[in-house]
Amino acid sequence: MRNTRRQLLVAALALPFVARTAAAQGKYPERPLRIIVPFPPGGGVDLTARLMMEPLSRELGQTIVIENKGGAGGLIGVEAMSHAPPDGYTLSLTGAGTLTAGPHLRKMPYDPLALTQITRLVRMPFIVAVRNDLPAKTLPEFMELAKKQELRWASGGIGTSQHLAGELFTQMSGLRMVHVPYRGTGPALNDLAAGIVDAYFGDPATLGLIRSGKARAMAVTSPERWPVLPDTPALAEAVKGYEAENWYGLAAPPNTPKPIVDRLNEAIAKVMAQPDVKKKYDENGLTPALLPPADYVAFLKRDSVTWGDVVRKGNIKIDE
Repeated sequence: MRNTRRQLLVAALALPFVARTAAAQGKYPERPLRIIVPFPPGGGVDLTARLMMEPLSRELGQTIVIENKGGAGGLIGVEAMSHAPPDGYTLSLTGAGTLTAGPHLRKMPYDPLALTQITRLVRMPFIVAVRNDLPAKTLPEFMELAKKQELRWASGGIGTSQHLAGELFTQMSGLRMVHVPYRGTGPALNDLAAGIVDAYFGDPATLGLIRSGKARAMAVTSPERWPVLPDTPALAEAVKGYEAENWYGLAAPPNTPKPIVDRLNEAIAKVMAQPDVKKKYDENGLTPALLPPADYVAFLKRDSVTWGDVVRKGNIKIDE
């Protein structure tokens, strides 16, 4: 009898807290949100967040602050988010390096599977760009040239998604190409324009070099041709079954309540459906590709298997 009374008393005391929590979730958001971009300003991840910032702020009725917190391939920023209170006010952009490929390459400072996955935001292919004076003018010629001589291909660094996309290509094609890792996109693009490397597996930032005539687009890594470069073939046209797309998603700290996740998904879906927002993403080579949480988690598991196989087969290691 005494235990029953104690249980009833505990339940009664807990009711106000439960009510306050439910009310807070129902009113979410009541104050500004912070989105951590785990890379310096100027890259594709940063652009993805900033294109969404203003329209999402209008939709939610609250200010959104973008905080760039780079370092360790994106791990520092995502780790900072993972330790924040699970109240929906601190979020982070994520990608393969911080969720699916990263765990196969290094010890992670957080558990990617424990994070609350909100949605995939965008996807985009990598662009295989080549130096202007490379003798090969078409994808078949590029493949033939790579059989005759060792071509030097660049990426933004060992273990980056660019590197893994290029490694997957060499594994599936059987071509012996020399990987030249750089410390980021900028230095790699500079050396490609200068003709120091033959090719570069790059993100949409490569479009600027191509459009300015300082490099040529040889192929894209999506399974089909990319509307942004409709005359550029997909690598799958030469290597059957090849596919390597980059993507960015949005995550929250572990145990973020479902009503908050649902509210964010609803707001993001409305924003991404706006024609002017979609146009801005499309112009920058970023294709809106939302996935609800359950489908997104299933996608992450498949992506992890893909990159885990590439890392093991290529014996890729990161020196830390």
